[in-house]
Amino acid sequence: MAESPGARFESLLSLMARLRGDGGCPWDRAQTRDSLKPYLIEEAYEVLQAIDEGGQDHLVEELGDLLFQVVFHCQIAGERGEFTMADVLERLSDKMTRRHPHVFGDRVVADAREALAQWERIKRDEGAGGGAASVLDGVPRTLPALLRAQRLQVKAARVGFDWTVWQEAWKKVQEEMAEVDEALARGDAARVEDELGDLLFSMVNVARLQGIDAEDCLRRAADKFTRRFREVEAEMRAGGRTVSDASAEELDRAWEAAKAREPHAPTETEPGR
Repeated sequence: MAESPGARFESLLSLMARLRGDGGCPWDRAQTRDSLKPYLIEEAYEVLQAIDEGGQDHLVEELGDLLFQVVFHCQIAGERGEFTMADVLERLSDKMTRRHPHVFGDRVVADAREALAQWERIKRDEGAGGGAASVLDGVPRTLPALLRAQRLQVKAARVGFDWTVWQEAWKKVQEEMAEVDEALARGDAARVEDELGDLLFSMVNVARLQGIDAEDCLRRAADKFTRRFREVEAEMRAGGRTVSDASAEELDRAWEAAKAREPHAPTETEPGR
């Protein structure tokens, strides 16, 4: 009979304690909260990649690696006498119960939209006692810029600060493009940077209102560029050359050939070209 998830989780906690204990792994014993920060971010993105790739085994592995980072931080906190995994689980369960009164209480919501609005109200009420001053609180500044822009827009939209339709947001994009043109023409580097930021932020709005995740959208474009550029490199190598040896015309021909080998819509835009 297979072990229960709870038993396996207890075994994982014991494994982590052994890695950090006397006679454990020197590397694991040397880690701190700060040293682990890059791994936490890396593992989260590897989970996203596994989801995109659609491989079940890969996703199981990457979710495990991400969970291990949480266990690692709880072990460090326990050693310092701050908190344990039990505290984290209790806090999480309490919060989920409190923010789902339509499941664990007598509240009623009509759909997912009402459930989300209720969640936001409860979260704001919780934060009011701790001095939270904005509906934008809770969006970390450390998020990748594109993802942070989308999360800020989503937060603002939940309280009615939003475009009515995507067409209005698209007009804003066109306005920002004109302002970028003007800044470029003037050669004002500081203003170009500022206006490009506004343009990117506006484009995220259009993506969001179209139901598109801007971070995922750009990630896919980067993947496409990477795939095609590697094909260009392969073609150059096959001819005994490198990309840096080729002329612009040769690179363009190789790029178009790589593009032609992939199925795509006729109106597809070209990342990086």
